[in-house]
Amino acid sequence: MHDIIDLEARGVPGVFVATTEFVDGAEHQARALGAEPAGVYVEHPIQDRTDAEMDAIADRAFAQVLAALVKPA
Repeated sequence: MHDIIDLEARGVPGVFVATTEFVDGAEHQARALGAEPAGVYVEHPIQDRTDAEMDAIADRAFAQVLAALVKPA
């Protein structure tokens, strides 16, 4: 969260990616930091996923990440 906020403050567009387990935490942290960063949530958990499963998760999230990056401010 801090990295995305820092990048945006420098004029670099960014999107954070987190699992659905962290929706509430991300929203609370963003509010506490006074920011509204773009975010994409993927399925949880990811820690025990194979490389192929991670590739599939990334492929499914790619369009959302791209859309968030090019969305007008």
